[in-house]
Amino acid sequence: MKADMLLQQIKGGLVVSCQAPESTPLGQPVVLAAMAEAAVRGGAVGIRANLPQNIRAIRELVQVPIIGIYKQVLPDYPVYITPIFEHARAVVEAGADIVAIDATARERPEPLPELIRRIHEQLGVPVMADISTLEEGIAAAEMGADLVATTMSGYTAYTQHRRALGADIALVAQLAQRVSVPVICEGRISSPEDARLALEAGAWAVVVGTAITAIDQVTARFVQRMYQQVSLNDRP
Repeated sequence: MKADMLLQQIKGGLVVSCQAPESTPLGQPVVLAAMAEAAVRGGAVGIRANLPQNIRAIRELVQVPIIGIYKQVLPDYPVYITPIFEHARAVVEAGADIVAIDATARERPEPLPELIRRIHEQLGVPVMADISTLEEGIAAAEMGADLVATTMSGYTAYTQHRRALGADIALVAQLAQRVSVPVICEGRISSPEDARLALEAGAWAVVVGTAITAIDQVTARFVQRMYQQVSLNDRP
């Protein structure tokens, strides 16, 4: 599918990130695929998924665009979202339509411009650059990224202070004014209202994960809040 067609498919919509650690009950391909299918039935226009085996299982159940990533911690490098070309190849071969990569200004095993170029030329798919600052987003767009996403805002050493502020709507607005490629809002979207604010700020689409798919974390928040309302003696 051509890049412009893919981008039009997700414009103005919700992309659901269906991910979970392999050690958890949700972290199995069949479970994540079912989760993705349920999200699409609910109106999701795309899915973000990690690892080839999960992407392959999801591809069998949904027809919407899949943003594929390959999380891999490498010695001596802080980047872990699709850090090398072979990871990108693996997710595309599994069925991903778009490859998301860490495009932060940190040490990496392969030069970012070269990685973007190889994905375009050898795999023929769009690249989504996961960034944490305005400067990183501008640089990634200039290097040829097809989309820039606020995924890493709050998750780099120099942006940790933003994590407590919730979704980085301000960064979305700044990027929308400075780059010519679509801007994706991703990270700490906790409500439909947050998603609407992101679109109003100029986001092309919004990616939501934890607030929708992390059953364990959502349950824990409910339990914690409920127990704050009762004394220890009142607990069942």
